[in-house]
Amino acid sequence: MPIRIAVIDDEQNMRHMLMSLLTRRGYEVSALADGAAAVEFCAGHAVDVVLCDLCMPGMSGIEVLKRLHEGNETLPIIMMSAFATVDTAVEAMRLGAWNFITKPFKSEEMLRTLEKAVEVGELKRENVELRNRVAELSGEKGDAFSAIIGESGVLQSLKEQARKVAEYKTTVLITGESGTGKELFARGLHRESGARAGGELLSVNCGSIPAELLESEFFGHLKGAFTGANESRDGIFVAAQGGTIFLDEIGELPLALQVKLLRVLQEREVRPVGSNVVQAVDVRVVAATARNLNEMVAAGEFRQDLLYRLNVIELHLPPLRERRKDIPLLLQHFIRRFNRRFERQDHPVKRVAREALGGLLRYSWPGNVRELENAVEHAFVYCDGDELREEDFPALTRQVPSAEGSAGGGFAEIYSLKEGKKLLERQFILKVLEVTGGNKTQAADILELSYPSLLAKIREIEKQGDGRRETGDGRRETGKSKRFP
Repeated sequence: MPIRIAVIDDEQNMRHMLMSLLTRRGYEVSALADGAAAVEFCAGHAVDVVLCDLCMPGMSGIEVLKRLHEGNETLPIIMMSAFATVDTAVEAMRLGAWNFITKPFKSEEMLRTLEKAVEVGELKRENVELRNRVAELSGEKGDAFSAIIGESGVLQSLKEQARKVAEYKTTVLITGESGTGKELFARGLHRESGARAGGELLSVNCGSIPAELLESEFFGHLKGAFTGANESRDGIFVAAQGGTIFLDEIGELPLALQVKLLRVLQEREVRPVGSNVVQAVDVRVVAATARNLNEMVAAGEFRQDLLYRLNVIELHLPPLRERRKDIPLLLQHFIRRFNRRFERQDHPVKRVAREALGGLLRYSWPGNVRELENAVEHAFVYCDGDELREEDFPALTRQVPSAEGSAGGGFAEIYSLKEGKKLLERQFILKVLEVTGGNKTQAADILELSYPSLLAKIREIEKQGDGRRETGDGRRETGKSKRFP
């Protein structure tokens, strides 16, 4: 389906120009001349991104922004204005605008911004879907951490830790590679934080906001504190009073601001830019990073005292390659999602082909769950039947064959074809059992064996592992096998 864009602007020329530009790029565009009509339209129609003028007669762009986010907090809204100031831009961003563009703008600038907004909106909607569909996928009634899909021991342990920590005000540092679900854990901590869950959860990506605006974004400012500060404004620490602040990519925070953040965490009070008066704040801070903060401390890029203050409780999210047992469940989840998104109810994809599942379980997934999701979407585009095949996943066709099984993989002392086949079979079975987390039913399916046959082969492997083997004259000899460690 085409991406659906709502353009809201009282200037006819601007509406016509944007409609022409975006239609040529394949977008489905609806142009609206006033805010009230736009709010009514968006309430009754599916919209992927909104482009909204800031200054309009009647309902202003800021009011439109508020009203649209009341009904759909995941909708990306890009504000536009020919009369932008720092205050208006920051205010729009604080109220939930995804971006702010100053008129006149270049066509390519608008298109690039729009493409990124579509991606962000999609990610936000998918995160909401994860939470809403957990009960169906995991069998749980669903607390806030049920949105984090997986049944591996390490993930279940992390969710249990998070549940215990959630009710306390303690600062939490969430670490892990990109795409492992750090924001989902942060939202879970907020939603399970008791009375604090009724307050705001405000998120700031420390790497996406210009350094000169970060201090104002954190702590607020007084009117006239700097050029463009035309009115006083609260920062997120005041706006999130009684709630939670999620500081994403905390490793990108400039050193100068690290000092001020440390003071806020210690004293529980903020001083707006340009003010000599401090204000007490009651917020819970959750920080996240994909970077190694200890290495940054050693390199002088991150303050050690701030790390100690943030790292009261650390939740380290493992990469997907360390919890391969969760891959089948995630695949099931994504298949259901893309069946809905691509409207394939009449001819749905039902499964992943056996050989493809084996490859997906063996793949290293450097981009983690996000890469897996993109891989499933790619496979859906190319899939014509009811199952996703190996050739539908580009990641599998790019894999470099493993060197295991060559000389040095256990075959160096073997010259018998029969013995070599036995060793290769043993390695395959152990590898598949490893990637399925010991699930023999899944392993039998991947190996294309019956369940009883697999059990028999496992018993034989265990027997070899115990060091029992037959000698040439048929007698059983004890002791460690030279061929099967």
